[in-house]
Amino acid sequence: VINQRYTPVPGVVKDLPLNMTRPDFEAETSYVPLFSIILIATVILMILAKFRALRLWKLWFFVSVLLILTVAFNAFFNEYIAIALALLLTVLKVFKSNVYTHNISEFFIYGGLTAVFAPIFNIKSAIILLILISIYDAFAVWKSKHMIALAKFQSEAKVFAGIYIPYGKNAALLGGGDIGIPLLFATAALPSYGLFRTLLIPVGATIALLLLLIKGKKNTFYPAMPFITAGCLVGYIMLISLFG
Repeated sequence: VINQRYTPVPGVVKDLPLNMTRPDFEAETSYVPLFSIILIATVILMILAKFRALRLWKLWFFVSVLLILTVAFNAFFNEYIAIALALLLTVLKVFKSNVYTHNISEFFIYGGLTAVFAPIFNIKSAIILLILISIYDAFAVWKSKHMIALAKFQSEAKVFAGIYIPYGKNAALLGGGDIGIPLLFATAALPSYGLFRTLLIPVGATIALLLLLIKGKKNTFYPAMPFITAGCLVGYIMLISLFG
């Protein structure tokens, strides 16, 4: 999605569909407002979970997914086709979801989200965001455990922001932030290194996640971001070591 249409270029703004505008953040400090937005959204979701506001959560989710999928599909189609495809997949995702429609839409969602925020991040700010999110993820899963409660609430609503991987009678859940934030970091490197070289970063993240899935205990919640961040940074070190 990013490489097709939204690759950040200094001095060039790639327009979003539906007259959407990006946040006006400075690249050097963009991690501050975005991290704050993530915290605020988490608090709102916790309130919805506390009062079992399943319908309100579904409405919020529906609108958000529709807009972001439109951004993603607009990388390949004109605005009207993008809206139609986004609406179809959003309806299926929210009301007729299965493992295929859910996960396919999730992949495009992260591309769409990154298209919105990529131009306001550079490598430095993206690394800081990775570290902040990793610390928060570890706290939210191991200490406060509110992230576990939110995951269960989303599962109950059958509207989950993340990848769903069934195996037998069980399933593995990977939160959307565990994919979206590393993708944002990789996109920050994209203008300097190109698509194929930059793939070292997601490869590093994937290997780190694979090790967590192999070594982790079954039926146990883990904060994925500390491990994924380590993989991202190893991939980035390899990138700058090989290509300068």
